[in-house]
Amino acid sequence: MTLIGETQGQPAASAADLIKDATDQSFMADVVEASKDVPVIVDFWATWCGPCRQLGPALEKAVLAAKGAVKLVKVDIDKNPAYAGQLRVQSIPAVFAFVDGRPVDGFMGALPDSQVKAFIDRIAKQGGGGASPVDELLAMAKESLELGDAGGAAQAYAQALQMDPANAKAIGGMARLYQQAGDLERAAEVLEMAGPEAKDPDIDAVRAALALAAEAPSETAEFEARVAADPDDHEARLELAKALAAGGKMHEAVDQLIESIRRDRAWNDEAARKQLLTVLEAAGAMSDVAKQGRRKLSAILFS
Repeated sequence: MTLIGETQGQPAASAADLIKDATDQSFMADVVEASKDVPVIVDFWATWCGPCRQLGPALEKAVLAAKGAVKLVKVDIDKNPAYAGQLRVQSIPAVFAFVDGRPVDGFMGALPDSQVKAFIDRIAKQGGGGASPVDELLAMAKESLELGDAGGAAQAYAQALQMDPANAKAIGGMARLYQQAGDLERAAEVLEMAGPEAKDPDIDAVRAALALAAEAPSETAEFEARVAADPDDHEARLELAKALAAGGKMHEAVDQLIESIRRDRAWNDEAARKQLLTVLEAAGAMSDVAKQGRRKLSAILFS
């Protein structure tokens, strides 16, 4: 592909080092691995796209002006759709900036030359470290949650996921918000974005909550009556705890399971203790429910 925007005195070889075309097969090497050494700008484009022809020269000019602080990789999505699909590119031109092997910023559509230059300059500075835009959004989400602003947290998580769809903290945070709002279906949909190897406390908590809901009875009356008639009916108490937890009554579920353990901790291969651990995980490792539950369990086990 002919390079556009070469400046006078800029050797073609140097330009070739900074700007290149990539394929789905070379994306890992040209973008992900390369961005561990220097920030890489990825331009998803197509030959039929008018705005792409406007943006391309501006990107190339700004990258060349950065004198090696960033690189530009161009991906024709018609010939190489895989990574555009993974990054959920919905329209082109779409630009993503990769630093340390992951996307940290980006934009869609053609921008004025001045804004393109400002974007490139901002990304170039990230080569020396510092918090990425995704990290900043995650920090904003955490602050919003501490202030009780679930809507603000959801907006921050959504923006983070636009930049980095595989970010475990953003996936876990968004899924957690849906789960706490009682929308388990949407929570499950968000969790599908995370691979089985994804590690995050919120992801673990939502998975535990979904597992509880899947096996829990829908009504509590029958089991409440059985427990009232026979406090040692551990099966009824276990089912009652499942129903309470699935309904969001975590404290009550913990109390039922603690009482079962107190009465007979070995019943059914320690079923109550195992269920308690699932409930505490679903509540969140640092939640008041989990802290109080662990204290109560320790008091019984070590008394």
